[in-house]
Amino acid sequence: MREARTADHVRSAELPLLALERGFSGGLMHRAAWALAAAARRELTADGVRPAGASVVGLVGGGNNGGDTLYALALLAARGVRATAIASGPVHEGGLAALTRAGGQVLAVDQGAPGEQVWLGDALAEAFGADLVLDGLLGIGARGGLRGTPARIVELLTGLLAAVEASEALPRVIAVDVPSGIGVDDGTIPGPVLPADRTVTFGVAKAGLLLPPATALAGRVEVVDLGLAEHLDALGAPAVLRMEAEDVAGLWPVPGPADDKYRRGVLGVVAGSTGYPGAAVLTVDGALGAGCGMIRYLGPRRATESVVAAHPEVVAAEGRVQAWVLGPGVAGDKQQERVAAVLAALGDLPAVVDAGALGCLPARVGPRVVLTPHAGELATLLKARGADVDRAAVEAEPLRWATEAQRSTGATVLLKGSTTIVVGPQEVWSQAEAVPWLATAGSGDVLAGVLGALLAGSWDAIAQDASLVARLAAAAAFVHGRAAHEANPGGPVRASGVAATVPAVVARLLS
Repeated sequence: MREARTADHVRSAELPLLALERGFSGGLMHRAAWALAAAARRELTADGVRPAGASVVGLVGGGNNGGDTLYALALLAARGVRATAIASGPVHEGGLAALTRAGGQVLAVDQGAPGEQVWLGDALAEAFGADLVLDGLLGIGARGGLRGTPARIVELLTGLLAAVEASEALPRVIAVDVPSGIGVDDGTIPGPVLPADRTVTFGVAKAGLLLPPATALAGRVEVVDLGLAEHLDALGAPAVLRMEAEDVAGLWPVPGPADDKYRRGVLGVVAGSTGYPGAAVLTVDGALGAGCGMIRYLGPRRATESVVAAHPEVVAAEGRVQAWVLGPGVAGDKQQERVAAVLAALGDLPAVVDAGALGCLPARVGPRVVLTPHAGELATLLKARGADVDRAAVEAEPLRWATEAQRSTGATVLLKGSTTIVVGPQEVWSQAEAVPWLATAGSGDVLAGVLGALLAGSWDAIAQDASLVARLAAAAAFVHGRAAHEANPGGPVRASGVAATVPAVVARLLS
């Protein structure tokens, strides 16, 4: 399991260690700089570039990340790297002295910055022509994004990199601790940000590195251990969590030798309609593939016939269930009335509320109910409850609005996207297994079915601990994303192909 923390937590955890430090050697900045320099050498080598003789440019600000960058450049210069710092203001004095002693150069692009004064265009040419760029402009204490000359540097360099054909040699980018300018705690992008190929983050991952939309700009995230773990644990729960394979395997309901179809969990499904019978088929397909013991389907005749033709094991009749999936493809045919009736009588049963069922939601529900909207559906839900928000706002601040939906409804909220956020009453999860090809019709129906199977299979544990629902939702998103990748690695997928791959993905996780 990967944990991420807020900037305040990180600074608080660093204080006891900083109090013990005497100078640079052996301290936090020393360890960070060594790790950053090592990551730079690995990045160069991976691109087939020999570190000795390579060109590395650091974009350097005045905070600790700028100091880390300067010291790392000094270490690289001592190994034969042509190391250059571009400074847009005052910088860390110790790091500056170390780089100068090691033979590196410092270019100043603004008044008050140390080094050789150069035109901004010349500094950009130096960065664009480098083998590697280190982004150390801002640290975790900054708020509101890049401004002034640093913003201009990032805007122009990002534009240059985007304008060049992918086949041409471009500098790789390593973000130092975080890509400068992201919302460190919430993953927002309040201004220009230089997209990174890799982020080397110190002590623990920062929350913004795991949250959309900023996570898409962080590249591969590498955490450098600085010995903060015990100090962080004393500060309470992490801000964001991310499931990994072993976590998902530990949560997945696996039948024992004494289990029958009822003990494994019976899932009720109200999905599909005369106009959208495929949504019902895909929802059921996802649930069966995830290992559901039995499914009871309720819907109009055409959808029922489609479901039973595709899956003859489905029971098209009412009866006792342990969990529900409500809403995929629901449109007319009295399906909304069926949804409303189930929600009114839900009691303590867990349920997935998706798509057409979101408009039937009561004023308040409990955390055993999982809402699974995309950004547009979440905006519609919140606007109906008085919020001034649209789809673009949700996409810009997904954590904020998913949290608002959780607070407003009491439900667990799974906000679908390229990175899926799950907000429960106690935890926030972020899963990034999805591939862009997963943005296809019907994929959300499959996810609803997978999650419904997990809720039904874990209903007895959920009765004891409702917080388990958020973890199960994150596990479902993990498997759904992994299945999309394995259905056709690197290429287009169909929702039915994703559903067909789910059983093999689960089997590999459990093995």
